[in-house]
Amino acid sequence: MGVVVWPMVELEADDALAGAASSLSRLFQVSRVYICTPDKDLAQCVRDDRIVQLDRRARQVRNEAGVREKFGVAPKSIPDYLALVGDNADGYPGLPGWGERSAATVIGFYGHLEAVPRSALDWKVNVRGAERLAGILQESFKLALLFRDLATLRTKKPKIVTARQILWQGPAPAFATICKRLDDDELANRVAEIALTRQTKSRSSPGPRQA
Repeated sequence: MGVVVWPMVELEADDALAGAASSLSRLFQVSRVYICTPDKDLAQCVRDDRIVQLDRRARQVRNEAGVREKFGVAPKSIPDYLALVGDNADGYPGLPGWGERSAATVIGFYGHLEAVPRSALDWKVNVRGAERLAGILQESFKLALLFRDLATLRTKKPKIVTARQILWQGPAPAFATICKRLDDDELANRVAEIALTRQTKSRSSPGPRQA
């Protein structure tokens, strides 16, 4: 299809998305970076209106304010939030008793696990069952840190130094043949139409690109 891919040997696909978004956001040629997945862990990559998350099914583009509205925490606090509530997609359960509302209230206020007071008496937010939740957090603090580490995406790779490294030039000549083998000529037609539309827009607007 002509789309750039990266082999991730020690890291995972989510790390590749996070690393690419981080690299691209530093390039002046790129006006906005779209991360095309609603996965919770990728929300940590969102930065203002510069890096946004696209939820195609919900037809929503989520910027930093959108992340706060959905999860109740800032993007930088998403790993801490997920450490408490868990993430089935990535295979860790979170801490017992902690739900989305309690985690959003506490992490939304304190930002990170280390900043949450050990005693619920010192909490400056009202949470149902606060004393029990505080006890669970302290008893399982090392586990929470492990879950946070699992939720934290690595952004070292891939390194992108110019937007041309990922600029889509349309499908390779062999793509139509592969679609025919897959008995899906419609896919070849759709991709060809997208390529034609992109080329037309590219000629008419030479300014910063969106990735």
